[in-house]
Amino acid sequence: FIDEVHMLDIECFSYLNRALENDMAPVLVVATNRGITKIRGTNYKSPHGIPIDLLDRLLIVTTQPYTERELRLILDIRCEEEDVEMTEDAKDLLCKIGHETSLRYSIHLITAAALVAHKRKSAEVEVEDISKVYSMFLDVQRSTQFMVEYQEQFMFNEVPDDDDAMED
Repeated sequence: FIDEVHMLDIECFSYLNRALENDMAPVLVVATNRGITKIRGTNYKSPHGIPIDLLDRLLIVTTQPYTERELRLILDIRCEEEDVEMTEDAKDLLCKIGHETSLRYSIHLITAAALVAHKRKSAEVEVEDISKVYSMFLDVQRSTQFMVEYQEQFMFNEVPDDDDAMED
């Protein structure tokens, strides 16, 4: 199983192609969430960032986003597995957050919210606990927005050399 297969480069794909031609070829399961994207190590674009010759050998299974009901069931199971008691309103909020951001992000909030509830000496996570951790920990979209807004203050923003500054 290779998750984020679009991150592989052309040499890795060549190796996989050769492995699939072998008599003892493995069952290859790959996953990606990319559409048409550049194949790493080349200047070519292809569906899912996978070379066409390898893509022809794959059986593509489409997936659909979870419904709110499915999200709720998954979050209920996760709360149970982590021994976290949560009010129905808090679960509703967590489900809404998961629907608007991602299931992974909402699952991460469960443990953090349980710690906040424990700190205030409550055995049950409430809406306020979910709201607090939501404001403390950013999802991908809010994090990206923050980085764009404050990009001049971060290291990845190029700093001119002293020589360049003197020439201006």
